[in-house]
Amino acid sequence: MKKEETLAYIEKQWDPWFVAGLSDFIRIPNLTPMVDPDYLTNGLLEKAIDLVDQYIAKLDIKGLSRKIYTSKSGLKLICYVVQPSNDNIKSNVMLYGHLDKQPYGEGWNEGIYPTEPVIKGDLMYGRGSSDDGYSPFACMLAVKAG
Repeated sequence: MKKEETLAYIEKQWDPWFVAGLSDFIRIPNLTPMVDPDYLTNGLLEKAIDLVDQYIAKLDIKGLSRKIYTSKSGLKLICYVVQPSNDNIKSNVMLYGHLDKQPYGEGWNEGIYPTEPVIKGDLMYGRGSSDDGYSPFACMLAVKAG
């Protein structure tokens, strides 16, 4: 795909897929296990996983698979693998992100809440929008566009 085609594809997907998916993700109050004693049992991680899976499935990425690994403590690692669809690809790339969020704390501006996405100018506000919550959306959109 040429650079112009790649950019056009990303721009086409930006609002209806990327912004929509990240906004839906922000609405899930999946706090880190360091502050949420019910992290492993409240179902919020599973809700976040399902949401990310639903958005990634919309991209229809050829050769995509997913596996969930669970540690002895119950923490989960979700691993997406995209098999190369081109014989010229000889290496792998690992991209990282996480689906839990840091605690909300004080200091939110008037009209901005941690679990309700707000866009002001070119910026999106909401917990998880810039603390790796964007990662599965950005990574998979880049894979699809590439």
